[in-house]
Amino acid sequence: MFGLNKKDTSLLLVVAALTLFAPFILNPFPTDSGLAQFNAGYPDLMQRFVIFGIFAVGFNILFGLTGYLSFGHAAFLGVGSYSAVWMFKLLSMNVIPAIILSVIVAGLFALLIGFVSLRRSGIYFSILTLAFAQMSFNLAYSVLTPITNGETGLQLTLDDPRILGVSATADGSIPVTSLFGLEMRSTYEMAVGAWNFQFSAGYYLCAIIMLVSFYIAVRIFRSPFGLMLRAVKCNQNRMRYTGLNTRPYTLAAFVISGMYAGLAGGLMASMDPLAGAERMQWTASGEVVLMTILGGAGTLIGPVLGAGFIKYFENIFSKINDNVLHQWFGFLPDGIEDFVVFIIHPFIGKGWHLTLGILFMLVVIYLPGGLVEGGQRISRLFKKDKSSDDGAAAKTTPAE
Repeated sequence: MFGLNKKDTSLLLVVAALTLFAPFILNPFPTDSGLAQFNAGYPDLMQRFVIFGIFAVGFNILFGLTGYLSFGHAAFLGVGSYSAVWMFKLLSMNVIPAIILSVIVAGLFALLIGFVSLRRSGIYFSILTLAFAQMSFNLAYSVLTPITNGETGLQLTLDDPRILGVSATADGSIPVTSLFGLEMRSTYEMAVGAWNFQFSAGYYLCAIIMLVSFYIAVRIFRSPFGLMLRAVKCNQNRMRYTGLNTRPYTLAAFVISGMYAGLAGGLMASMDPLAGAERMQWTASGEVVLMTILGGAGTLIGPVLGAGFIKYFENIFSKINDNVLHQWFGFLPDGIEDFVVFIIHPFIGKGWHLTLGILFMLVVIYLPGGLVEGGQRISRLFKKDKSSDDGAAAKTTPAE
């Protein structure tokens, strides 16, 4: 099915089901309950899940297959965002041309950086990509201010000369991004008892693009090109000794990975037409590295899980404050309640980085293969229990 084997088809269908039914899956608790803090089924956060999933899947094509660790992929994310916003300013508010331009520009930029950086490998390659990303970040704040609008960020204005659209709506406001008339911010709400589910047009566009991106990544992993990239990761020197030039393969992987990052940046701008240099900072590059390693580098679904894991806990722990804690532990005596809140306080709100860091350490220490390895261990545990039960039944069944 879809040119994939049975296992990959099943994986694709699982990802599709999780993505399409996310508004239900991410809202397990009633809206008026205390546990509603852990709900994540609202459009903005769900969009970030799938957009950063695309970003991580693309990064995994480079890092997971070739072993080349790039610390500069945020540059392509930022370039994609700037390209999309400029398309909105000059052409129309339709997201399709903006997304296409973001992918093309990010691919050309990746070709330039990859051509230089791939002359080295290992830590030297990582430092080169980091240097290019930081140069791009600083240029966006200084020399390229006429293009990037510096610290303020590139955004839409009423004076934009939109060729195929209007610069202002009838009420004098800036038009919103759309897909052939369907506004990206349009949301349908469905109330079912104490639950409130939201279905956003922008989220489902990002979700469909993510599924297509994931399918392409699966095809790359299973193709002869993917096998060549795995061979590069295994022993590149031995391949060179045979007379094979590996650089075109690694450069192609770098460009494809950069195009995925540009696609993610274009989708960010399509959902919220604003582009700032902070998207090109080294911390954004480090974040996608964490997502890939946390989920499972070199696996298909791992980067998607890692992106969802980080973005979920980043949102949940950052919005919990002392008032929420007092509400949760209000059943305790006053002194004990204050002590518990005092102990938990450093790990929530502004201190969410500490909690996320601890979770990351636990996963890396006990699950070196990432979240995918955890799922595989659980699966093997159930299979082992089932096989032991079958064996016991076979021993106790008398022969006929």
